[in-house]
Amino acid sequence: MRNQRDIYIKRYDLGPDVLVAVCDVELIGRHLEEGELLLQVSESFYKGEAVTEREVVASLNQATIANLVGERAVKCAIENSFIAAENVIFIEGVPHAQMVRL
Repeated sequence: MRNQRDIYIKRYDLGPDVLVAVCDVELIGRHLEEGELLLQVSESFYKGEAVTEREVVASLNQATIANLVGERAVKCAIENSFIAAENVIFIEGVPHAQMVRL
């Protein structure tokens, strides 16, 4: 597990739910568009604390909803069984996935 702080996490407490926005730091501000798919990796939604993969895992353990963008963020979620690789989509070659825990 990488120890670099190259992933942003921002937590939103929404009543009983915890939404976690996770993205690779270099993607902040990018506007991704492919066909009908659009994704704005906005600073206001995604840019929280720069964290390590270990901290991503801790946050995903608490999350009921997660929105993940970027190779490192999505790979970390797959390797730790939060999402399945077949549920990842790519927009302009950038991986994106969402998780909902019922």
